[in-house]
Amino acid sequence: MSNDSAKTLVLFGAGKIGRSFIGQLFSKGGFHVVFIDVFKPVIDELNRRNCYKVVVKDEVESVITVQNVSGIFGGDEPAVISAIVTARILAVAVGQQGLKTAIPLIAKGLMARFELPNATPLDIILAENLRNAAEFMTVELKKYLPHNYPFEERIGLIETSIGKMVPIMLKKEMEADILQVFAEPYNTLILDKKGFKNQIPEIDGLSPKENMKAWVDRKLFIHNLGHAVTAYLGYLTHPECIFLYEVLEDKFIKEKVRLIMLQSATILLKKYPDEFTLDALTEHTDDLIRRFQNKALGDTIFRVGCDLQRKLSAEDRLAGAIHLARDLELPYDLILYGLVSGFYFRAVDEAGDQLPADREFALIYAKGVEEVMTTVCGFDEIADHDLIADAIDLDESFKFVI
Repeated sequence: MSNDSAKTLVLFGAGKIGRSFIGQLFSKGGFHVVFIDVFKPVIDELNRRNCYKVVVKDEVESVITVQNVSGIFGGDEPAVISAIVTARILAVAVGQQGLKTAIPLIAKGLMARFELPNATPLDIILAENLRNAAEFMTVELKKYLPHNYPFEERIGLIETSIGKMVPIMLKKEMEADILQVFAEPYNTLILDKKGFKNQIPEIDGLSPKENMKAWVDRKLFIHNLGHAVTAYLGYLTHPECIFLYEVLEDKFIKEKVRLIMLQSATILLKKYPDEFTLDALTEHTDDLIRRFQNKALGDTIFRVGCDLQRKLSAEDRLAGAIHLARDLELPYDLILYGLVSGFYFRAVDEAGDQLPADREFALIYAKGVEEVMTTVCGFDEIADHDLIADAIDLDESFKFVI
């Protein structure tokens, strides 16, 4: 690798997490950040300005100017491959759908990189909210690489836990500046210490962990779970509210959410007794609820709760926690309460629309609770008969609320 590439991060995804979190951290750490994205207006503007602004939403608003950045249009295959060949480190923050187009390009870049003499291994930070992300990327990349490609020697796959909250921006805010992005002050990137093939970059905000799976599950089963439950219970009891902080002003909702999160914390504690303590998980829960109440962030109930078929699926935040609780023979009644409340979620965006997938969910729910529990949440109608019966009872009780 040339000296020019010694501190270059090639980042697939110039979206909100890419710009407000990954790009910002590495730019501040002295890296030149090259964004790769299929949305050409953002790429063109990055190349025109070579900087952008992150508006930090808190009690006192502040602005971070992220410098030393550029962009490559995702459709310019030769330029993308060239960037991968010379990168010090790679990152992806494109979402699961975006990975379908990014992975074949990354594979071509990897093959070209290792045609050069003295090519160094390439670490790839997986900035995706995806369980078992490294396993997924290994399987998918190998589809496009030669059968005898020395994968383990050349590629480091680094899972992350993305805890930063980035709200939906209003259309007028995006039109005011195509590059600016809003985010909360939280700025810690938890990532897999064991995934790196090269030395871990010394960058403020990177928090390498030995047992990454535990920290991915903490994010999913406390943060994501609590976030979703706040939206679902909030919509159920206060359908007129728009923002997450509004429903948390209801002390009953706030305490119910906290208890549900703490029940999930006890499950994590039994699963990972050497990684967490109850005090630490309780402190984390209370800090999250405080962050959920950040008025300046303007996070909407719609954003936090939408995409029901994914968020209520078998491996995700609520059903996943219940599956784990049953495996460990631990209580999950409060988590089930949160799960079933999600069946009633019908919030809309600023244009008055639901996601198409959420309209599909309503059709599944119309067939009955058992249909949702088996086809969406992944429970077995025979083995999980008791749990499904409890969900039906809860569903009936919620009908008196609305």
